Amino acid sequence: MATENVTAENVTVRKRPGMAAKSVRDMVLSLAAVLAAGIVIYLFIPHSGGNGVRPVQYQDSVVSARRAAPYPLLAPQGLPSGWNATSVNFDGSNPGAAVWTLGFIDPAGQYVAIQQSNAPADSVIHDATLDGQKTSATTTVDGTVWTNYQGSRYQAIVLKGAKGTTVVFGTETFAKLGDFAAKLTDH
Repeated sequence: MATENVTAENVTVRKRPGMAAKSVRDMVLSLAAVLAAGIVIYLFIPHSGGNGVRPVQYQDSVVSARRAAPYPLLAPQGLPSGWNATSVNFDGSNPGAAVWTLGFIDPAGQYVAIQQSNAPADSVIHDATLDGQKTSATTTVDGTVWTNYQGSRYQAIVLKGAKGTTVVFGTETFAKLGDFAAKLTDH
């Protein structure tokens, strides 16, 4: 049997001159193309502008909810200009825990809402205030004393009644929440 001599040969791979510079240039050109595409998209795609608040019409919902609610449903009347309703909802699927919620952004850009329900008061307050705690202070609205609650996100004034609980809550001061509550009516 014949033996073959196998020799290992060192092979050196040489890069062509200028390849490193060409790779960097290609990356820069690619980045420029992506940035140019982003700028074109930004300039020619319409933007909504404004503050992102999308006002909703709530008057028809008030009329419908008042017919279905098992309590005197409240909604504001005579709000000054600059108030924008942002959410409205009536859930009467459970007659023992019907919930009415109407939210606004006020002229100062703060959130103010009303929530009413005939569910147990502690549950209504907990849901509206995001686990708010009762404070020792109160707010008087048209001669009626409302209880103040402070939550981690919202503060609220609460009125417990025979037919349900009303919570006026938001990011405004207790005094401003009281001013909003003074505008609430059941007709």
